[in-house]
Amino acid sequence: MSDTAEENFLRPTAAERVFNRIFGLFVGMGIGLKHNYLLQVRGRKSGRIYSTPVDVLEVQGRLFLVCGRGRAQWVRNAEASGRVTLKKGSGRRDFGLSPVPDEQKPELLKHYVEHFKLTVQRYFPVPAGSPADAFASLAPRYPVFELIPSDAK
Repeated sequence: MSDTAEENFLRPTAAERVFNRIFGLFVGMGIGLKHNYLLQVRGRKSGRIYSTPVDVLEVQGRLFLVCGRGRAQWVRNAEASGRVTLKKGSGRRDFGLSPVPDEQKPELLKHYVEHFKLTVQRYFPVPAGSPADAFASLAPRYPVFELIPSDAK
């Protein structure tokens, strides 16, 4: 892991790792809110499938993944493979990824913090309700991907 990647990642605590594992099991069984999914991505080195619970942001009919912790392992794996699967219960949907450029992130980060304030505000130094331009200087810290359905050609 590079120093830059290390600096741009907020490691989960042991309690958060346990919670994510349990919550991921529930979401994988289909229990959770509309925006909760189990993200599955192939490991860039191992080839193994890794899973983590995520909140999927919908803005104007488009779907986005944001990593509030920064450059997490799932982000690096997703960048390497260019694909992810979202699972909820018995449903699975495959997506390609389109990285969102930093200059387009502020509005999406604003929506993300406002929609998921209770669970993600702690990762952002800008409070929910702030204008989009307040997120502009922070944009490089937060990976954002648009999800492109595999069946969309």
